[in-house]
Amino acid sequence: MRKILVTGGCGYIGSHTVVDLNDNGFQAISADNFSNSYRKITEGISDLIGKPHQNYDVDLCDLDTTERIFQENPDIEAVIHFAAYIYVPESVTNPIRYYRNNLNNLLNVLECCVKYNVSNFIFSSSCAVYGDAEDLPVTENTPFGEAECSYARTKQMGELIIRDFCYANPSFNAVLLRYFNPAGSHESSKIGEAPILENTHLVPIITEVASGHREKMAVYGTDYPTRDGSCIRDYIHVMDLAHAHTKAVDFLKEGRNDSNCEVFNLGIGNGVTVLEAIQAFEKINQVKLNYTLGERRAGDIAAIYANPTRAQEILNWTPKRNIEDIVKSAWDWERNKDWLIQ
Repeated sequence: MRKILVTGGCGYIGSHTVVDLNDNGFQAISADNFSNSYRKITEGISDLIGKPHQNYDVDLCDLDTTERIFQENPDIEAVIHFAAYIYVPESVTNPIRYYRNNLNNLLNVLECCVKYNVSNFIFSSSCAVYGDAEDLPVTENTPFGEAECSYARTKQMGELIIRDFCYANPSFNAVLLRYFNPAGSHESSKIGEAPILENTHLVPIITEVASGHREKMAVYGTDYPTRDGSCIRDYIHVMDLAHAHTKAVDFLKEGRNDSNCEVFNLGIGNGVTVLEAIQAFEKINQVKLNYTLGERRAGDIAAIYANPTRAQEILNWTPKRNIEDIVKSAWDWERNKDWLIQ
């Protein structure tokens, strides 16, 4: 089987990608030190792929331990790089920690790719690179905006590092995938979003309120220039997002790239407001939520959503799930995840 190294492969998006890769004929191994995920998630992954999942519990900021993964797996054909700190508020208060981790682990993995002849690389980027974009929907040609936080800046810097790396290494091929708002869980409810740190994303906050793990939630801002005054985001089901990574590996392996550094937006292309997401959850799951309407929150932008046409036409990738599928799978996971966090 074709072997893929997935860094951060026991995290939220990484674990779903490991499963999707396996479902499509790849053998995925991972490198994850569980800095923000539960070790028991490997049980859910193993159950879904039908065999023990191999994970290297290493800090990728350590070059020697990173290199050992490549030495022990000379048949790695591609790397999908998720490993990063992702919490926006923490990145604002502790930027050095984010720069040191997110950039150093990227540099080490790239160095190992060249040394061990791994020429295909998929980078987990973010729509945060666009900042507060003036023109919507954003396309891959939308320029970088002013980063709203250090996390976003590490994604901008990571992309620039990879571009320079590709220029210096013409035989090296990279795909930069800019996500919008991943949400939802695997339909089996055997893996899902379960960070060790406090959830800051809308959909898991909704499910935590519904389950009683949170007393209530706030809708920050009801006076934005949107359909109902609340913020608009482009929510994409995590399994659709995971499958895009498999498509990106195929894209590079088949040599369909025009340049050795390609960029794709990954979103549904339709924005959903915060209030619409709440209403979808209540309708599909028949659960009333306890929420309040509050003032705008510093750093939030009114709206951002993707034009995903390029990914659809070139990667042959089309998201199959909508906001209702997202909130249903997220609620199923919320009610079944106690085994993981106990």
